[in-house]
Amino acid sequence: MWGKSFAAIFLAPPLGVAVVGLLALLSGNQQRDTLPILLMFFPAWVGAMALAYHFKTALRAWLWMGGATLAVFGLIHALKAAGLLRIAA
Repeated sequence: MWGKSFAAIFLAPPLGVAVVGLLALLSGNQQRDTLPILLMFFPAWVGAMALAYHFKTALRAWLWMGGATLAVFGLIHALKAAGLLRIAA
């Protein structure tokens, strides 16, 4: 139980940031959509924390949540490097 709790504490915030950030960057009108999307961070964070308790073992929670976090941040960086994402000023 402690392992899942630590996975929820340490991996849920970056996973929530990554998912919400990707959604904000992929929105069609960033100036209009960014604030409502960023307000979805708290539900995404709570959902990611609850996700940690869904796994059978703490190791699976750490591996899946850590892998998902790395995958989403990697996707953001790959899309930026490919020039497919732009940040509105």
